[in-house]
Amino acid sequence: MTVATLTFIGLAWTKPRQHRLFHYITAGVTMVASIAYFSMGSNLGWTPIRVEFVRDIGGGVVAGLNREIFYVRYIDWFITTPLLLLDLLLTAGMPWPTILWVILVDEVMIVTGLVGALVKSSYKWGYFVFGCAALFYILWVLVWEARRHAAAIGSDVGKVFLMCGSLTSFLWFLYPIAWGLCEGGNVISPDSEGKHLSHFALDQLLIC
Repeated sequence: MTVATLTFIGLAWTKPRQHRLFHYITAGVTMVASIAYFSMGSNLGWTPIRVEFVRDIGGGVVAGLNREIFYVRYIDWFITTPLLLLDLLLTAGMPWPTILWVILVDEVMIVTGLVGALVKSSYKWGYFVFGCAALFYILWVLVWEARRHAAAIGSDVGKVFLMCGSLTSFLWFLYPIAWGLCEGGNVISPDSEGKHLSHFALDQLLIC
C-alpha cells in the first residue's frame, strides 16, 4: 500500500494541478490503509470484547471468552470508504448533493459496524441491521443510479464505472457476511478475518 501511495503521488506530478484530483483521492486511500495495515500487523489498534458466542475449537476447548476487535480498521474505513465513493461518484458525474448524502450514509454504515462490534450483548445485531440498511442504499446508488448516470456521459465512462462500480458493490456485499461470521458470530478467528478483509480491499484497489 505504501508503494502504491508513492506511485499515485508520482503519477499526479505528471499531470497539471487541476487534473490531479483522482490521483490524490486514490493516494489518500492507500496512505490511510498503509497506516491501518501497519497497526494491525504490529498487533496494535484493538481492544478485547467479551464474545456473545463462545467458539469451540474441538476437544472441549474454547477459543476464549474475549475477542480482538480491531477498531483501527473501522477508523481506516471511516476515511477510505468515503474517498472510494467520491472516486466512483465523481467518475459517474453525480451531482454534489447526491455525493454528499451517499457519503453520509456510508459514515453511518461504518460507525454502526464499529459500535456493533464493541457491544457485548445481542443488541449488536440491531446496529448490524442499521449498517446493512445503509449498505443496501449505497449499493442501489452504485448499481442503478450512478451506473445509468455514467453511461449517459459516454460509453468509455460507462465501461470504467461498470467495472469498478460492480467490483466495489460485489466486495462490499461480502463485508456484512464477514462481519456476521467475525465480530458478530465469532465463527472466524481475528487472524483469519484480518487476512480475508485485507485481501478484499487490496484486490479492489489494484483492479480499479
